[in-house]
Amino acid sequence: MSEQVPCNAGRRRFIAAGGALTLSFAMPAWPASGELPKSLDKTPWLDAWIRIGADERITVFTGKVELGQGIKTALLQVAADELRLPVGRLLLVTADTERTPDEGLTAGSNSMKDSGTALRHAAGQVRARLTELAATRLSVPAAMLALKDGAFVAPGGGRVTFGQLVTGQELHVRATPDPAPPAPGPKTAIGKSVPRVDIPPKLTGGRAYIQDLRLPQMVHARVVRPPSQAARLIEVDSAAVMRLPGVLKVVRDGRFLAVIADGEYRAVKAATALARAARWETPASLPKHPDIASLVRAQPAQPYPILERGAPGTPGKTLRATYTRPFQLHGSIGPSCAVAQFIDGRYTVWTHSQGVFPLRGALAELLGVKDGTIRCIHLEGAGCYGHNGADDVAADAALLARALPGRPVRVQWMREEEHAWEPLGAAMVVDVAATLGLDGRIADWQYAVLTPSHNQRPGKAGNLLAATHLARPFTPPVPKPSPQPEGSGDRNAIPYYAIPNARVTHHFQPQAILRTSALRGLGAYCNVFAIESFMDELARAANADPVEFRLRHLSDPRAIDVVKLAASKFGWSSYRRPQGTTRRGRGFAFARYKNLLAYCALAVEVEVALETGLVRIVRAQAAVDCGEIVNPDGVRNQIEGGIVQSTSWTLLEKVRYDEQKVLTVDWASYPILRFTQVPDTVGVHLIDRPGQPFLGTGEAAQGPAAAAIANAVFDACGLRMRDLPLDRQRMRRA
Repeated sequence: MSEQVPCNAGRRRFIAAGGALTLSFAMPAWPASGELPKSLDKTPWLDAWIRIGADERITVFTGKVELGQGIKTALLQVAADELRLPVGRLLLVTADTERTPDEGLTAGSNSMKDSGTALRHAAGQVRARLTELAATRLSVPAAMLALKDGAFVAPGGGRVTFGQLVTGQELHVRATPDPAPPAPGPKTAIGKSVPRVDIPPKLTGGRAYIQDLRLPQMVHARVVRPPSQAARLIEVDSAAVMRLPGVLKVVRDGRFLAVIADGEYRAVKAATALARAARWETPASLPKHPDIASLVRAQPAQPYPILERGAPGTPGKTLRATYTRPFQLHGSIGPSCAVAQFIDGRYTVWTHSQGVFPLRGALAELLGVKDGTIRCIHLEGAGCYGHNGADDVAADAALLARALPGRPVRVQWMREEEHAWEPLGAAMVVDVAATLGLDGRIADWQYAVLTPSHNQRPGKAGNLLAATHLARPFTPPVPKPSPQPEGSGDRNAIPYYAIPNARVTHHFQPQAILRTSALRGLGAYCNVFAIESFMDELARAANADPVEFRLRHLSDPRAIDVVKLAASKFGWSSYRRPQGTTRRGRGFAFARYKNLLAYCALAVEVEVALETGLVRIVRAQAAVDCGEIVNPDGVRNQIEGGIVQSTSWTLLEKVRYDEQKVLTVDWASYPILRFTQVPDTVGVHLIDRPGQPFLGTGEAAQGPAAAAIANAVFDACGLRMRDLPLDRQRMRRA
């Protein structure tokens, strides 16, 4: 059950459903005069974003990619609304290094903020430019023209279409800093739940993913990975493998070992034989510690203060706690895949990388060629949030295409390969202390997060797995923390609450015992889990209701609105604990993602089976403010998906390893949430802010969901669970 609550920005206030009062304060929906939106400033030509053909075909270009978050549909809606066209009239081209703007990575919930804003700005100026051209062509004032379905109509009946107006370089002009006036008339696309354009082939089993790509004369390859990250290849006898049916080539370069065959199953059989023919030395290189906290604390760290406000030493009641998160997998349902072809000195790579331009740079360094000789084309991957194996498998494919020029080489990772070798979500330890003043408010806050790098995406060859296995290996660049306000491991480490005295320190660890990089939300998931769990502990120490306690520390009206709306929709004030053989409880949490994107508040009810340790989410009610809403159903999908994903992380997921290697290499050893375990009901209630900037929602719910679940577990059975995940084993021990 979901609901959208409109906001009349002109009146600056509205009454939200459930009686919550929501205030809207003025924020510029566009950059100030003299400043282009970030992506448009980087690529300022209008025809780099929108092109119109003589056949009336209108193509929209974006450097962002579809990851299942519905961004294709939302970006089409933005352009269609400015051009006053049906969405179906537009064709969208995503992330292609030869065709689209370079918008870096599709990450951090920035697609609407960056590409959506750039497209709205560019499309508005295209419409304004076309209006000027039509006025000249029809010899009437621009204000007298009516625009409908790609054509301008004059009062006397004269008519001219977009395609008739654009016959040359009319749109090859630079965008101006000042946006075009809003298009006249009612909106055609924004604010409507337009069906997602990427769903039909996925639903019908069509060619939806890169895993489905088949090219003429394509061959298949498999890589034989070392048995552990420190393993050394002593010898390999490939003669027998080369005699197997369909085998075209065995490739060896240092520890990089692969086979190419004319069929996929033949490649799999040959790779199995090649693995048996290889002898490795596998030293024990990984440290063992009794728990994640001691493991993380044992690693060298560099302290970076990111907040120093007020002075410490306020008298009052002080509470302390430590929270931990283990290494976690992306757990992509479809293992990573890529196809590459090398012809006449040029490479084409089909990839589900989230950053085709950074990947191109890394591949150029790896292959020793110039960027311009490589074209990277994005195709969707079957499950890809964060830096999983997508870039690594693209490097595999490019190396093998070089070894077999002329034919497209498809590399498909196996399940155990994906689990064992993908970059992991980094382990984290959070130490937090706070002092409650006599007035029941937080007077002092001290917070420290210890964690290795959360972002080692390609840009350099050393960030690619295969590059580190070559005879002349590339060394991974030394990771560095990302600056605030976005941050990396310290993302959302600064509390969004009004606290007079606060210090937050990011203890950044340049080296991790396992390879780590971006998992959806980076450090925000654990930091919000820690902050919002501790807020619950502080509320109880202050004898305050958890929702009321948060409200007394919030000063942002929009944050207050989502907290009140989520509590109202859940029925927080009237909640009564059901009686039965299992125990139920409620939990609440709030965060603004990165402290600058979407606001999300979440109330959940859980059921805890004391005999088995099973935690089940009975219901969840979320309230979200993501600025102006382009596609309400798309936003709900993102929040619902975030809650489900966080439930899996929070209740189940943990990487295990021994002194040599990762052990969680299949779904039995690394379980993820099944359909029978998803929350019984999820409600998402949206606060629309017409005219306000787009605020990304893809990663807004994960942190609040984790904390709300843990807080509800405490409410249900009195167990304060500070270490993730809250799996059955840990619950039974507690």
